Parts: sequence; C-alpha cells; structure tokens
Amino acid sequence: MLDKILNNRVISKMNIKSDSNDNPEHAVIVRFKYGIDGLDALFELEDMLEKVVTENEVGEYDGHEIAMDYGDGTLYMYGPNAESLFKTVQPVLKECDFMNGAKAKLRFGPPEDGVTEIEIEV
Repeated sequence: MLDKILNNRVISKMNIKSDSNDNPEHAVIVRFKYGIDGLDALFELEDMLEKVVTENEVGEYDGHEIAMDYGDGTLYMYGPNAESLFKTVQPVLKECDFMNGAKAKLRFGPPEDGVTEIEIEV
C-alpha cells in the first residue's frame, strides 16, 4: 500500500529527486499520541529507530520532543531521501503500540517555503 501511495500516486507526479547522498535536507517528522507515564517506551523505540536508520545508511535519527504531560510527541529524522528513510523506519513504527494513528510528514528538501511535503498515516 505504501508503495502505491509513495511511488505511484505522489512521488511519480512530483518527480522528486535528491541532490546527493551526503545532503540530509529531506526529513521525516512523526507526530504521535503517547499517553504513557515515563519515557522508557519512547527510549526503546528511539534505540530501534537509530539502529535501523544507521544500519541502512538512509540518514540520521535526530531525536524527539514530548509534551510535559506525556500526551503527545514528535520524532525527527533526516536524510538525503525522505521516501527511503520512511520506508526504512515504517516497519519499526508499526510495531510500536503508541504509534497507532501517528502521522508522518515527509519533506522533500530543506525547511523552506515551496518545498514539497506529504503526510502519511504510519
């Protein structure tokens, strides 16, 4: 299903290209509902994300923001190709209970006006 969304409907129409594998301008930003007291579950997810991103050489896991009441949070990942990065981390995110209903924003370029972004449910 993701291939259909990313490759057929969105990516092919936008004709998105990455400049270089050394240029981490693309981003995957995941917003989620947390609702768990403490950060152990989040830290466990971060360890898994960092491992899969590093092993697959698709970018870097940059960290998280979490609300003071643990209600919701955001994960930040960057790399040269947002599509490859998302396809790499999506299986890990899907295994995590608190990622149910999470939304991933894929940004295909630097954080500036006019850059293509899409949002996908994890």
